[in-house]
Amino acid sequence: MKLKTLILAAGKGTRMKSDLPKVIHKVNGIPMISKIIDVLSGLEPEENILILGHKKEEVLKVVGENCDYVLQTEQLGTGHAVIQAKEKLSNYDGDVMILCGDTPLLRESTLRSLYEYHQKNGATTTILTSIYENPFGYGRIVKENDLVKAIVEEKEASEEIKKIKEVNAGVYCFNSKELFKALEKINNNNEKGEYYLTDVIGIQVSENKKVQSFILEDNMEILGVNSKVELAQANKVLRARKNKELMEEGVILIDPENTYVEESVKIGKDTVLYPGVFLQGDTIIGENCELIGNVRIIDSRLGNNIRIESSVIEESIIEDGVTMGPYAHLRPKSHLKEKVHIGNFVEVKKSTLEKGVKAGHLTYLGDAQVGENTNIGAGTITCNYDGVNKFKTTIGKEVFIGSDTMLVAPVNIGEKALVGAGSVITKDVPNNSLAVSRSKQIIKTDWRK
Repeated sequence: MKLKTLILAAGKGTRMKSDLPKVIHKVNGIPMISKIIDVLSGLEPEENILILGHKKEEVLKVVGENCDYVLQTEQLGTGHAVIQAKEKLSNYDGDVMILCGDTPLLRESTLRSLYEYHQKNGATTTILTSIYENPFGYGRIVKENDLVKAIVEEKEASEEIKKIKEVNAGVYCFNSKELFKALEKINNNNEKGEYYLTDVIGIQVSENKKVQSFILEDNMEILGVNSKVELAQANKVLRARKNKELMEEGVILIDPENTYVEESVKIGKDTVLYPGVFLQGDTIIGENCELIGNVRIIDSRLGNNIRIESSVIEESIIEDGVTMGPYAHLRPKSHLKEKVHIGNFVEVKKSTLEKGVKAGHLTYLGDAQVGENTNIGAGTITCNYDGVNKFKTTIGKEVFIGSDTMLVAPVNIGEKALVGAGSVITKDVPNNSLAVSRSKQIIKTDWRK
């Protein structure tokens, strides 16, 4: 396969009404431009060349500074955009696929089939097209003997041409040499004063070059995202595709329409996702897990046989057999080992809880190391911040921390120690010891009178 690609991504995207370049808006968790590059990578092109312009620095932050690109300093039309790549492709004798950076619904299989069809038939140019029952607004594909004779835009179409249902999808395979020969002949004698890539088709037809169309069955794939409304439509389509893929791999979704799983997430078989689950970023979830209610998990790793209800997990690791929630929160760099249980209104930050630790409710564990089979009573707080620095709390294995305890870091609680309820612990507690720190109880009878 001798193929290079050009991705048009220079436009301002004014209809998006956003400070961001249009192509870096996210669709199901991935910037549109990255989604397209990922899809194209399956075709293994020799290179992907981006045509950038408006806020190119923002786009390069997303795709990486080392990507191949050319600059379109003035946005003078799609034909003008492609001309900017002429020097980069001057010594290239192969095919070039051109597509827009705002079409994130295109599938790898579609682009592969388009290119294979282009090669098989030896065409100079192949246009991706689709059939619309209501094609208003699209360029119509005019054919003769199954070959393309023209692309006619809506405003220039006669009533007869407007009846044509085959429309231009804006994706092309060109012979590179023939493309740039034709681009030298286009002009901007039109209402907008722009150079249109579609004018290449008319030039090639007039020179008896073979121009054909490849008809796409799923016309939703060619949706161009030009507004926040269309961005929402694209998100919905990609979520539905992802959810279908997960179910085909053995994941159970109780209500797919209300389950939100981003593109990059991986989930093992027989895991059950209830409505209201949000799984984001670089998240991996094992087998036989159960995620119930408003669970949100970001950039985290979960093992097998885990049950989580109505909780938030950020950049953390959870091992097999953990139960969590409802209303628990794992902040970044937390690690729950096997069979840990953290219950309602428990927050853990940058802490490791060893196997079998239990913290049932109303607890904060920050910058802590908690040993195996330790029980943390309700209302326990690791006081890890003195207003300037963070300090660590270390708790040994099989420790019992009574309710409403404050552990003022830095502090170490020895193995099998017991801390009485209501204590404020400021000094280390040896192994097998009891620590109690309370004010003397005073009773004044009849004080209320």
